[in-house]
Amino acid sequence: MQIILLEKVVNLGNLGDIVKVKDGYARNFLVPCKRARRATKDAIAEFEVRRNELEKVAAEKLEAAQAQGEKMSGLTVQISQKAGVDSRLFGSITNADIATALKGQGFGNVEKSQVRLPQGRIKMIGDHPVQVALHTDVLVDVIVSVLGEHA
Repeated sequence: MQIILLEKVVNLGNLGDIVKVKDGYARNFLVPCKRARRATKDAIAEFEVRRNELEKVAAEKLEAAQAQGEKMSGLTVQISQKAGVDSRLFGSITNADIATALKGQGFGNVEKSQVRLPQGRIKMIGDHPVQVALHTDVLVDVIVSVLGEHA
């Protein structure tokens, strides 16, 4: 299916690009999330009329994400979890737990899908590096400090 991208999509293209994707990806994800639109003649003409407005909105989103990234850069988030004597956690710390902790520190618009755990779920006490993708172009490194509560 041919689509017009209404915003930058990772590994696909930039705003205004006309790309071919699988039908299900377009119908089930890109179009409902308002990231793309079918590339019909009418849609292409309408997009060209609205291009400046969409570029301005995209630039504002990027600027807001960069400002938040500067505040979040180098941040240490502390999370307490029950642990055994060998420093292993009962359970694990997930991206949802980290997003909740960030919301508690005043970063209310961070979703769990934006938190990237490079080694998977955190299962040990200590400091762990994590990335937060605030925008497709803004990645922020955050340290998650896991504190153990002994049962």
